[in-house]
Amino acid sequence: MKKPYDDIFLKHCPTIDLHGCDRDYALILVEDFINENILLKNRKVVIITGKGSGIVNKTTLNFLKNNRLVINYQINPFNLGMIIVDLE
Repeated sequence: MKKPYDDIFLKHCPTIDLHGCDRDYALILVEDFINENILLKNRKVVIITGKGSGIVNKTTLNFLKNNRLVINYQINPFNLGMIIVDLE
């Protein structure tokens, strides 16, 4: 089974960087980002939350868990502040 961090094309995936965002603003950005990429038919995206205190990371993971457009998501084991998301 191919692991997402082995994907050499991961650097070419659409990416959003949430550094410096509070949890409410981050949720708005993530929701818009996912909706736009669904319309563009992108099936894999990368969300960079950063490590910090983990508030944005936990909030983003909770949002992804409850979003019907998200098939799968996984934290990159080599970068705990990066979430790889598979979309419908």
